[in-house]
Amino acid sequence: MEKINILVTLDKSYIKPLKVMLLSLKETNVDYRFSIWLLHDSIPETEINHFRGFTDKLDYDFHPLKIDATYWQTAPTLKQYPTEMYYRLLCAEYLPADLERIIYLDPDTLILNPIEALWSIDLKGNMIAAASHLGLTGINQTINNVRLRTKSEYFNSGVMLLDLSKMRVKVNKSDILDLIRNHANELLLPDQDILNYLYGNQILSIPEEIWNFDTRDNIVHFAKSRGQVDTNWVIANTSILHFCGRPKPWDKHSINRFTILYQHYQRMLELNYK
Repeated sequence: MEKINILVTLDKSYIKPLKVMLLSLKETNVDYRFSIWLLHDSIPETEINHFRGFTDKLDYDFHPLKIDATYWQTAPTLKQYPTEMYYRLLCAEYLPADLERIIYLDPDTLILNPIEALWSIDLKGNMIAAASHLGLTGINQTINNVRLRTKSEYFNSGVMLLDLSKMRVKVNKSDILDLIRNHANELLLPDQDILNYLYGNQILSIPEEIWNFDTRDNIVHFAKSRGQVDTNWVIANTSILHFCGRPKPWDKHSINRFTILYQHYQRMLELNYK
């Protein structure tokens, strides 16, 4: 059976959410095998080894790769957007040359249904597949087009299928660093803005309701679908929930409709994977 490659980029503060995400992936994708690739620059070796014990229990292959963060010292970062977010942009440079495609997942996602259909999607010549969070009116799309002087959809970088072969040819480190130097003050969501500015016209749009359901937009999806996309529909059809923004579902004050579902997997982790 072909293994599905999963990419994550994070620091040690997101290790527990990553475990929850990977546990949900295991529970809802029992017929598939996975290789987990972790790009980081500062997670201690002791924590890496402990995490390997967890992936072994899930029967995942685990490949941690430590990145030299020097290149990104001048890049704009925020508390909620650490340096590691840039690594997904250049992941084709860091990952082995024989890897051809990989699914990138933010650690604040939850996997509800199989993701093989995303893995095997026809990219139709594009470099990336990703979803846009359009909202009820699409006004945010218009704002981002004006802000970044782009014409394509504004894509969320939290869930992406990446064609690594094409990225090795088309994604250039100097282009990214030049954009950062020249437009750092304009980058509101740094790596996501860079992705859309430089590569937006090479991204295949995929349905957000299936592959990158922003849990903040539950009412929006319900309204746009005239009541079809309710909680029952999400449980049966959505493959990837994305807990964008704050508070996160592991925070005490989270009131998100899907927090209880996240806490279910979090409790499973605590009970069975100490």
